Amino acid sequence: MTIGIAVIGYGYWGPNLARNFCDTPGACLVAVADRDSSRRALAALRHPSVKTFTGLDEVLALREVDAVVIATPCASHFQLCRTALEAGRDVLVTKPMTMTSAEAQTLVALAEKFGRVLMVDHTFVYTGAVRKLHELVESGRLGQLLYYDSIRVNLGLFQYDVNVLWDLAAHDLAIMDFVVDKPVRAVSATGMAHVAGQPENMAYLTCFFDDSFVAHVHANWLSPVKIRRTLIGGDRHMIVYDELEPSEKVKVYDRGVEINGNPMDVYQMRVGYRTGDMWAPRLDLTEALKVEAAHFADCVSHRTRPHTDGQAGMRVVRVLEAASRSLAVRGSPIEIPA
Repeated sequence: MTIGIAVIGYGYWGPNLARNFCDTPGACLVAVADRDSSRRALAALRHPSVKTFTGLDEVLALREVDAVVIATPCASHFQLCRTALEAGRDVLVTKPMTMTSAEAQTLVALAEKFGRVLMVDHTFVYTGAVRKLHELVESGRLGQLLYYDSIRVNLGLFQYDVNVLWDLAAHDLAIMDFVVDKPVRAVSATGMAHVAGQPENMAYLTCFFDDSFVAHVHANWLSPVKIRRTLIGGDRHMIVYDELEPSEKVKVYDRGVEINGNPMDVYQMRVGYRTGDMWAPRLDLTEALKVEAAHFADCVSHRTRPHTDGQAGMRVVRVLEAASRSLAVRGSPIEIPA
């Protein structure tokens, strides 16, 4: 079975999705839709056999379209996804999934009702590095997890419709959701907008959980340098994940502390520091979007649940939504209902 794919939105990210679905076994790019005539012309030039349209309704009229890939601004996601699901199409939508958790919940319910695959384009989850992080954590190699500490900063690109948390921190929250698999119970976020008329361009987000595990994300559009680094600490091993490292993106450290004596008695407690080896595991270097496109096609063909399904997308949106509320009250913690 060959799955007919239509890409909605051919601006910044759509061309990358279209290119990868063209190269995905079992999938065929049959249509591209964009309101901009110059973008439609570019799509036709790059993919001569593909039909181009101005909107989703024209695409859904094509019987050969089995699944829709939505790569438009976030504010349009809900209505486009809803229309596609109600038309009986499977959906892959770029992050963030929706602007509100209520919208996300509605889409999850619609996908269940109509028996459709709903997947969110959390691209980094499909990198070899993040898949290795998941493997290491799931194996128990790190021991009890203590913290997740991430920084994602660069100069630009300023967004007009979402703040820096919804743009950049969404990646880290998706990675954490996949790797750590712990529900966030409360968040605290602080940040600032330094450009008039624009949303917050820098922010600090702290996530609280049921146990002593804690997560922190720093995101910034106004940094002179580009940094993409995450630390995951366990009581047995620790990980440094650096997206910008050309080869050894993931490093595992046999380092930590050991408490001797009575930890309840400050005079008897002795802290020992363990400094062991560092090793860098071998990673799959396949392009993340290629892996993601193949995974989506496989889920559509076999009617299976994606790694980054609608539930995963909704969890990320719930955290971002609570973070926005916390930003508005200068970092006051916001609870996330179970």
